[in-house]
Amino acid sequence: MRQRLRKNLNLFIDNAFNMVALSILTGLFAGVTITFYNILMEMGEKNSAVLYSLVRENPAFIPLLFTGVCAGAVVIGTLVRFVPMIRGSGIPQIEGAARGIIRFKWYVTMCSMFAASLACVCLGYPAGAEGPSLEIGGCAGSAAAAILKRNSLVKRLQTASGASAGLAVAFNAPVTGMVFALEEAFRSFSPNVFICSAISVIVALFTRNAIRPALGFSVGFSFDNEFIFNFAFNGSGALFCLWVALAAVIVSFAGVAFYHSVFAAKKIFKRITFLKGTGKYIIPFSVACAFALVTAYSIGGGHGFIEALATHGGEHTMKVESVLGIGLIASLIIIVIFRFVTGVMSMACGVPCGVFIPMLALGAGLGAILSLLFQKAGMKAEYGDYLVIICMAAFFTCVVKAPITGVVMVFELTGQFANFLPALLGITVGYLIGRLFKTQPIYEKSLEGYIAEEKIYEKFKKERVSVTIRPDSKADGSSVRTVIWPANGLVVAIIGADGKETVPDGETVMHRGEQLIFECETDDLNELMRYLYDIVGKPQ
Repeated sequence: MRQRLRKNLNLFIDNAFNMVALSILTGLFAGVTITFYNILMEMGEKNSAVLYSLVRENPAFIPLLFTGVCAGAVVIGTLVRFVPMIRGSGIPQIEGAARGIIRFKWYVTMCSMFAASLACVCLGYPAGAEGPSLEIGGCAGSAAAAILKRNSLVKRLQTASGASAGLAVAFNAPVTGMVFALEEAFRSFSPNVFICSAISVIVALFTRNAIRPALGFSVGFSFDNEFIFNFAFNGSGALFCLWVALAAVIVSFAGVAFYHSVFAAKKIFKRITFLKGTGKYIIPFSVACAFALVTAYSIGGGHGFIEALATHGGEHTMKVESVLGIGLIASLIIIVIFRFVTGVMSMACGVPCGVFIPMLALGAGLGAILSLLFQKAGMKAEYGDYLVIICMAAFFTCVVKAPITGVVMVFELTGQFANFLPALLGITVGYLIGRLFKTQPIYEKSLEGYIAEEKIYEKFKKERVSVTIRPDSKADGSSVRTVIWPANGLVVAIIGADGKETVPDGETVMHRGEQLIFECETDDLNELMRYLYDIVGKPQ
């Protein structure tokens, strides 16, 4: 009895350290790093907007501006070539790391993404901070586990929780950060992932909200409001739901077009081998530079653009400045086209910058156009703000295939929890149209492309191993579904103490003394066995 109590106590201490203490450390590291990163990104976006404004007033400097942007693009492309983990937003790569597929050096990835994405926004590129924040947070989690020499299972948990904290700090939205990590990174609502992510997010946000005021920055973003988007929402009834359904269909078709454009453009960029492939980065940066000289709304992630779309329940008009002196709807169409093109190029070329907020800005811009058109057709102006936000979430859901994140995001980023039905309707339509056209989750598809390009699976070979569940281990009394197994692995059979073999499903509960037959593709058999022993217990 005493020996069993001692084992239970040791197990509790081990779990408490791995799931609580390490998650606190991850949250602190992620909170400090990403807070300073986001402050620098805000400053870089403002300064680049000022720079482009000065160049617009002094056209003689345009050739010098393009020269500097092209030189910066080559430098950034060279860094991406040597550190492929920072290619694109970094979200697919950190998802792969959280699942145990991709291995990386946290300090190289963190520093490279920090510098490269900051350089992008300083050059006036339409770069968001959210994707890089998620990767930097994942690096913070990996660092916490690596420094304290924890095993692969703990490292995966901390990478996921750090990614949650990163996105939560960037958005100042804790639930969105957690749900996105659960829905996208692990694709599992494991209690262990939830607990680690929750602790890291809480600590990271407390850290963020302590640092920003101390340095003279608002707790929010660059706006003087509590939430990211200062919109007013009035929308209910069957008639408004019809407007929502129609808008969601149109926006979702745009999302399908965006998805296919990204992968079509990827094929084109792969053929460009100028300067060992780094020359291709000149194209998106040059295009973005040209767009930025036309309108300031093509610079940065798009927070300012989304905020300018607010009418506060129809009481005011949108504060979007005219593009080239043309009307509001025409100006919005130009801005949306610009952001569509740069968004496609960012993901296709692999520019190390966030596309999370730029995608939301694109969806919001489409929603604003439809809102104005629908008002001409009879929709009440007071419904306009809500339609914009729903279209933003519908576009995101269609492209990313994360409907739960989309639902949570609508409410958390606006602070409005009324009128649930229209939001749910729009997001559902976005998801179904994506499924209808057989589009895959864009980050998942990008991860598959990264794995193929880096030839990660070529180093793997299939292994079949047998382990026995020890008393009071993590597997003892747990269902198969709740355990975080090694990547690319599957429990193919369970052999009971009586020798009877069964094929388990996710709800099968494992018990001490049972033998697990596990199949997995791995490049390190010893690492695989250490991982499994941490789950089932080491043999005596």
